[in-house]
Amino acid sequence: MLKSIEAIFDGEVFRPAGEVELEANTRVRLLFETLLIDHAEPLSFLELASQLELDGPEDWSLKIDDYR
Repeated sequence: MLKSIEAIFDGEVFRPAGEVELEANTRVRLLFETLLIDHAEPLSFLELASQLELDGPEDWSLKIDDYR
């Protein structure tokens, strides 16, 4: 059976990045490719907040003190 999981190598062992549906002590063969991580500039707070798609009243930012 062929499955694909993402893992992180900590210098000694591979640690799954998510849940693995295998019983403990199951033998596996690992074939791997390294994943390229985008090292782009960090997002500003406004860029990050806009990606969160927060839901609230339209006047939220105008009456922030009323919603505490």
